[in-house]
Amino acid sequence: MIYDNIKNISKYFPLDAKIQKALEYLSSTDFTNLDPGEYPIDGKNIYAIVSEYQTKPLTSGKWESHKKYIDIQFIVSGIEKMGFTESKKTIILNEYDEDKDVTLHKGEGQFIIVEEKHFVIFFTTDIHMPSIAVNIPKPVKKVVIKVAVEDIVEKVNSDDMT
Repeated sequence: MIYDNIKNISKYFPLDAKIQKALEYLSSTDFTNLDPGEYPIDGKNIYAIVSEYQTKPLTSGKWESHKKYIDIQFIVSGIEKMGFTESKKTIILNEYDEDKDVTLHKGEGQFIIVEEKHFVIFFTTDIHMPSIAVNIPKPVKKVVIKVAVEDIVEKVNSDDMT
């Protein structure tokens, strides 16, 4: 997992060419007036999902992980908590759904508060819980860029950068 401010985004370009392309799109796009929806960056290899929603109470949150895509989550406006944990602190609630690229987990972890202009990169080894309210539910506009892993996970894990 990586957490940082958008102003430092170029530090992460060396991770991988696809991650760099996703981060460049993130730093060069004004999402303020962009409508919710899916936006292709490189077909299904890299695409952005813009969403607007109310954050939810922790009791409504679910731990999730992915196999096919890395998540780069960027807060355009608002604030939310995002949880992170490791597999040894969870049990699988729902087996992997290949169509949705998600495994749901139950367990415990830590939380960070993610404010506007900040992003989090969740690799496939990172179990995470997004969209959690800080105190009370509030509106958030967020961009999630999905980056197909293919050979990325092996490269990043071998570099011990996660």
